[in-house]
Amino acid sequence: MFFVRVSTEDQAKEGFSLPEQKERLEALCKFKGYKIYYYYYYYYYYYTDAGISAKTGNHRPEFYRLIEDAKNKKINTIIALKLDRLSRSIYDWENLLKTSEKYGFDLVCANDV
Repeated sequence: MFFVRVSTEDQAKEGFSLPEQKERLEALCKFKGYKIYYYYYYYYYYYTDAGISAKTGNHRPEFYRLIEDAKNKKINTIIALKLDRLSRSIYDWENLLKTSEKYGFDLVCANDV
């Protein structure tokens, strides 16, 4: 499933708006041949935290719901535009990697290896 986030209006102006992120992620999935599962009346389902920074300690309800769904095997891959859409903290990123290994879900970032 897709995770998209913007934390400021400036990011939206610089080409990281939510619709732009969604479009690029859908194109990545098509290019890689990923199957996108449809939910809620045939619309792609996104986990979206709009206007919330990814700094440590910030409450990001959709991000936490995404991780819980991955832990519960509802999804097997999290796709984001860039690493910093998921986290801006090395500590949080390390915990996310450990969680993905423990629960067996993949992390894919379109602009980062």
